Amino acid sequence: MRKLRLLAVACSAAIFTPVVMAEAVVVEAHSLLRLPVKTSVLQLDRLEVSDYGTLLIPAGVDEVRVGELVLGHEARIAIIPSGQGFNMVVGRGELASGSQITARGAPGTFLKPALPGRNLTLRLENLNADELSIDARGGSGAPGYFGLDGANGEDPGCLWGEASRGFNGDNGSNGHDGAPGALVRLELPAAFPAEHIKVLVNGGVGGLAGAAGLAGKGGASKGCLVYRADGGKSGRPGQPGQPGAPGRDGSLTVQRL
Repeated sequence: MRKLRLLAVACSAAIFTPVVMAEAVVVEAHSLLRLPVKTSVLQLDRLEVSDYGTLLIPAGVDEVRVGELVLGHEARIAIIPSGQGFNMVVGRGELASGSQITARGAPGTFLKPALPGRNLTLRLENLNADELSIDARGGSGAPGYFGLDGANGEDPGCLWGEASRGFNGDNGSNGHDGAPGALVRLELPAAFPAEHIKVLVNGGVGGLAGAAGLAGKGGASKGCLVYRADGGKSGRPGQPGQPGAPGRDGSLTVQRL
């Protein structure tokens, strides 16, 4: 609790200083913590995310400097999407198996387009890890709208009238495009093996095509004692939309220290 209080005091001073400094941030196992800061730059002596824990870094934070970074088994640092790139400088990193840093873009919705992966520069001056895993893929596109089904035609009466034709189904709309992957730059110790670097910068997948609306059925004929009317023709089904285009792939640059 002492460490979290130190962080809160530092955050309250963010209005007066451009860099917030704190001793440590610790995320307990199997828990989620969002950095409670409102400044763009944060400096920590130690950042620890325990096994299966997740640390969320808000979109407004552009840079984090850490003396010692410890990620437990299946731990996550999730960097929220933003148009501003994110820089992280680590003096010494200890990364357990299954740990990951994510800077993925957000998937699109019917109201908002997909967001690209957040551009990331990560400097690890010393690193002890079996694998460095980063996911900076673009967000997937939203699916297209389904076409509305056509209404059915009216049935004829038994004394007069004729059956009406069914209405045509509407066309489905096109899926939305996926967002680009991020531009990732890694600055790593020369001894860290290249085959242990796992970085995903793929563009987001395009949204599924909207399905076509079904044809409305024509009015049904009736066998009446006095009057018999023919049935109405069915309408035409709509056309399905087109799938959205995949987002552009990002890039990875590795510089050895």
